[in-house]
Amino acid sequence: MVQPVPVPQNLIDFIQSGSKFLIAGHHEPDGDCVGSQLALTSVLKRLGKEAISCSAGPFKRTEIVPFAGRFTDRIGETEREGSRVIVVDCSAADRTGGLEGALKGLPTAVIDHHATGREAPPGTVVFLDTEAPSVTYMVLAVIEALGLTPTPEEAEFLLFGLCTDTGFFRHVDAGGAETFVRASRMIRAGANPKEVFRAIHGGKSLGSRILLGHILSRAETYYGGKLVYSFETYEDTQKFGLEGRDSDSLYQLLQSVAGVEAIAVIRQESADTCTVGLRSRDRVDVAEIAARFGGGGHKNAAGVKIAGTINDLKPRLIEAFGSQFG
Repeated sequence: MVQPVPVPQNLIDFIQSGSKFLIAGHHEPDGDCVGSQLALTSVLKRLGKEAISCSAGPFKRTEIVPFAGRFTDRIGETEREGSRVIVVDCSAADRTGGLEGALKGLPTAVIDHHATGREAPPGTVVFLDTEAPSVTYMVLAVIEALGLTPTPEEAEFLLFGLCTDTGFFRHVDAGGAETFVRASRMIRAGANPKEVFRAIHGGKSLGSRILLGHILSRAETYYGGKLVYSFETYEDTQKFGLEGRDSDSLYQLLQSVAGVEAIAVIRQESADTCTVGLRSRDRVDVAEIAARFGGGGHKNAAGVKIAGTINDLKPRLIEAFGSQFG
């Protein structure tokens, strides 16, 4: 069984000795990022501290849109004064998008499960566990190390993040028993798995299903069917909007195709900018592919934002997979 990394004492000291915190996450947050921030903010307030959840957004994913009002993207001198920063689900303030300038120079701690967490600036308090299935999994450990039990709302945030990053446990491998142990503690504290499933997978628009059909209809295979590639045009984005995207369902459907080991989807975000989503099964390291283009992520789930067009990027991206399938 994979042994979890214990909560560092210097992180507990960092929290206990502070009185005011800014809880930040990465640009374009997902459920794990949002859940980690909201749970931590709530816990710090229960400890009698000031705490503000900060995000540069945008809140693109349907399931996290309801939480957008709980965050601020404006940090003034009043908020900065005397504050400490806890950055979750990324390695440093420079990955928080428009918040970077406001967070710069403040005492900072990082809670992350990406390998890029090793790149945190000198002097940063780091809690890094690259084997952790989600950051909320780690935040639960922080809450318990502080001598607390999650409230029902905090537990719901934690399970929401855990289920987001594990694909509702589809991605838990052999040795992942501790994932279910911690999930059970979240449920015991009041989280409702049925409601979390509805929050993540429900409420989709008809347009999102139509967009899925368009992307699936464009799918092509390479390397003997091991790589599936598709794309979303700028016209798609304009027609269906960001709320029309349902990446998890898209990747789940494509991964169910026999012989597929990796997936690459390019989205034209603007006339000259694309995002690339990468997913894989066990052996293919898509984080290594993403890193070649300036992105990052996990071995089996990564991405990158890059200048260019679909036609420019497609051949370069497909060629990059050659080292994985060679």
